[in-house]
Amino acid sequence: MRPRTLSLGLLLLFVLSAAACTEGVTAQNWTLHTPDGQSIELSKVSNDKPQIILFWATWCPYCKALMPHIQSIQMEYAGEIGVLAVNIKEDGDPVAYLRKGGYDFTLLLEGDDVADQYEIVGTPGVILVDTSQLIRFDLRKIPRPDLDTNGKELSHRQAAQRLAPYWAAELRKALDRI
Repeated sequence: MRPRTLSLGLLLLFVLSAAACTEGVTAQNWTLHTPDGQSIELSKVSNDKPQIILFWATWCPYCKALMPHIQSIQMEYAGEIGVLAVNIKEDGDPVAYLRKGGYDFTLLLEGDDVADQYEIVGTPGVILVDTSQLIRFDLRKIPRPDLDTNGKELSHRQAAQRLAPYWAAELRKALDRI
């Protein structure tokens, strides 16, 4: 076996085992508030239907690229899933941002402590929780594709535009499995 083939095989095995570690783990429970003060508890809303938990910020180019795809997923699975947009590391106006973008997500404010519970250190973080509160998808656990830049460096915005459709496709696959 060639060294490159062996290295790729070991990398694939590592990635698949890391992804498997998340699946089936019970999501930690938490309560956050909407802008109007309503309390949302994960265990209660995930009991009704699977929830996509999006950790995001208004300044994040990856979030900006991914959010239209998540809106599309929410429309595709109308009434079958929920989207909890947990705002973290924020210095802008998340209410205005969601309103301007036409997003139908449940906005939850001041989610930094919840992000810490899940060890989310950057944005976006995406976790899919099923009705048993089991984690069925974690964006951090999927392999990052080669962006094939022909030797030129991409800006964060350019990289985000390439990654967002891939991330959304992987999220759809996870939804289809539950």
